Amino acid sequence: MPPIVPSRMTHDHEGELVVFLIGMRFNKPWRPDLWLPVFAAMPKMLAELSRDRESGLLGFRVLLGSGGPTVVQYWSSAEKLYAYAAQPDAEHRPAWSAFNRRARAVPGAVGIWHETYVVERAESVYVATPPMGLAAATGSVPVGRRGETAAERLRGRAGNAAPA
Repeated sequence: MPPIVPSRMTHDHEGELVVFLIGMRFNKPWRPDLWLPVFAAMPKMLAELSRDRESGLLGFRVLLGSGGPTVVQYWSSAEKLYAYAAQPDAEHRPAWSAFNRRARAVPGAVGIWHETYVVERAESVYVATPPMGLAAATGSVPVGRRGETAAERLRGRAGNAAPA
């Protein structure tokens, strides 16, 4: 387990940032034969992306909720995210094809969803936590380096006013 950093920290990132949320919903939880293969595909994709520093994946975090898992991913660009999704020799394509075959056989057994956000600016603070979320994906610095308040950090290092 990473050590806890007792001071106030924030993420350290400049430039394009894409937040990609992807999840699945167990619509028929009593049918693991239908949802377990879908569930098992994501770790393979995340491992593949994590090994390739040029993939564009900066980091990720897995969350478990009542309907199923969600993976929060941080990407360096939307283009790299979409390039991975379309790459024919990557883990994603066969997993997506397999999901579609299963979905046709038993419609509605497993739900898949995703949302993509291109982020112009981001603000974060972490107190008494190990590096997590955006800070784990991009690096962390003491809060003062980016601004003491949330509003200052959101404006950016240069102190430029946020657009109206």
